Amino acid sequence: MRPIRLPEPPNNSSRVPEIFDGGVYGAIRRAVVIGNGFPGAESQCLGLVRALGLSGRHSLYRVMRPRGGINRWLHWLPVSVHKKLDIFIRQIFGMPLLTKKSGLSHVLEADAKQIAKVARETFDKDGPLLVIASGRDTISVASSIKRFAPENVFVVQIQHPRSRLDRFDLVIAPRHDYYSLTPQAQQQIPWLLRRWITPCEPPGKNVVLTVGALHQADFAALRCAASTWHDELAYLPKPLLVVNIGGPSSNCRYGVDLAKQLATMLQNVLWSCGSVRISFSRRTPEKISKLLVEEFSTHPKVFIWDGEGPNPHLGHLAWADAFVITADSVSMLSEACSTGKPVYVIGADRCTWKFADFQKSLAEQGVVRPFTGKEVISESWSYSPLNDTADAANRVNSALAAHGWRINTMTKAT
Repeated sequence: MRPIRLPEPPNNSSRVPEIFDGGVYGAIRRAVVIGNGFPGAESQCLGLVRALGLSGRHSLYRVMRPRGGINRWLHWLPVSVHKKLDIFIRQIFGMPLLTKKSGLSHVLEADAKQIAKVARETFDKDGPLLVIASGRDTISVASSIKRFAPENVFVVQIQHPRSRLDRFDLVIAPRHDYYSLTPQAQQQIPWLLRRWITPCEPPGKNVVLTVGALHQADFAALRCAASTWHDELAYLPKPLLVVNIGGPSSNCRYGVDLAKQLATMLQNVLWSCGSVRISFSRRTPEKISKLLVEEFSTHPKVFIWDGEGPNPHLGHLAWADAFVITADSVSMLSEACSTGKPVYVIGADRCTWKFADFQKSLAEQGVVRPFTGKEVISESWSYSPLNDTADAANRVNSALAAHGWRINTMTKAT
């Protein structure tokens, strides 16, 4: 049986010994994560928290939007305006002001003033507060926390906030977010609209550029997943090909036609696979999943996860020998490309704008190859794995050091 391949553990040789953390005032022992309810965005925050050694010492808050009814069409509005409009509509039509429960009621709603107040009042005892946010809806909350408690917090905004980056101590964004500044993009934008397409300026000193998305699939997580999923995945015939299907987006459009193409290509490579595991995401249209289920549900080599029971995603990352992933998902590609295992992409030609630039970047670095159906899955190839999350954590540590602060990952003895 082929030995399992996991990403290399992070090199912590550059960490400053905890003895030099400088006492309470400069030691960060806690973090606040500001989420938006979307797993992809929140996973980036939690991945950074893990890389900084603060797992288990963070609190999660969410920016809550009104849900249900017409609200699904109002997500383009700023959150504060959306909430006020929802209250107005409910009062006009005599509807109850309590919005539909989202299933996330156990998570506190992000209140910038309250979080900043806690940071100020506990600073002398607990030191600075690290705030990590991701997603458009979190921008106003994260920047307000910085404005209300500038001397007590360090705010990291993940994903490009589009304007006024000086509101944050650090911004972490993928390089393709700056695609609009490239000559190719400028040719695609009508001259009258160029000043309105953001970002308008190249990255400043407080911007950390990554190739893909941050994530939680680090060495420790995959080692744990390898153990958890050992009995189910370790003894499958090798090589194990994992197929991850996302869903079409405005910048990566596809439908049943791509699913049919994928089915044909998988049939062509099945002879070289020991096992195939197919997973769908929450965004996968039913017509796509139905087609693939009908095609492969009875094949003895193929297992299709139906969404019931524990999610095998981390187990797949740990035990797979190769991946086939649809081009729409930056997060799934970023995770797979951090393993050092072969990653094949289908649908990259459907991507437009900055997502096409992301696919181009991956291909130029040799971390992905297009899936053609002519592959021999047992023939492996290698590349330098993406290490965005650990690299971003190192930049956070450097920025904190410039403030005279450091992450203290040691817990006090009781």
